[in-house]
Amino acid sequence: MTTTVPAEERGELVIAGHAIERIAAHAARELDDVGGAAGRVLGVALGGEDAGRSVKVDAEVDGDRVRLATRLSITYPASVARTTEQARAHLRERVSELTGLDVERVDITVTALHPTATSSRRVS
Repeated sequence: MTTTVPAEERGELVIAGHAIERIAAHAARELDDVGGAAGRVLGVALGGEDAGRSVKVDAEVDGDRVRLATRLSITYPASVARTTEQARAHLRERVSELTGLDVERVDITVTALHPTATSSRRVS
């Protein structure tokens, strides 16, 4: 026979902000038109913006609530408005699903538009 121990007797679960940031960054890359962003110091990009880089996420955790600030790039010519709304909804759903936390807010900064992997340069 299996007995269930009440939640308050099992112990506390704390998910570090860094872990939530990694979860959110991986979740953002699950979307087709979303790419990474270069690291920045004082607003200046370190290296180039690259679709293959990690999406940058800062997480602010307050109890069972979290707010995300995300920096990413988008494949050109995808709709920035549509892609960011999809990303916002996907991040809320996936981070909540994987952590059990309530994602209150997702701020998104689009740092660059990058070409599709199959596009080639045009010479005019």
